[in-house]
Amino acid sequence: MKKKNKTYLLLAVVLGIWGVIIYQFVGAFNPPSETVVETPSDAVFIPQKVQEREFFALVLDYRDPFLGTAVAPKKKKSRPKKARAPKKEVPRKSIQFTGFIQQKNTAQKIFFVTVEGQQRMMKVNDTFNEVKLVKGSEHTIRVKYNGKTESIARSK
Repeated sequence: MKKKNKTYLLLAVVLGIWGVIIYQFVGAFNPPSETVVETPSDAVFIPQKVQEREFFALVLDYRDPFLGTAVAPKKKKSRPKKARAPKKEVPRKSIQFTGFIQQKNTAQKIFFVTVEGQQRMMKVNDTFNEVKLVKGSEHTIRVKYNGKTESIARSK
């Protein structure tokens, strides 16, 4: 073949490839129109019966590939359920925070706390009637009794 003929042949192949690419590109943005099929008005929908799937279980009693031994199935021991005893509810103590005093020279505060109707002056870490004053501020105190910590607001 001559040099010109090879050039024309290669030009035709290149134009063909670019034509296919452009056709694919244009076809992607212009999808073909969908045809609407009308159904007769007396058509009735009849649902098909759904078949239930079969139940299966895996049987894993094959030989262990690393140890070379067969694994015996483990039997579960059924334990009788123990009835749990209901927790004893500890009665809540009546605690009120009625006020506080602060000395001018020290930062120590003394709080007026009423426990079960008996009023006491308490400092932080003082205990009265199994109630320990953990923390206090102008508006609230924090007390601990029966293993529970409770925050009590100042009553007016």
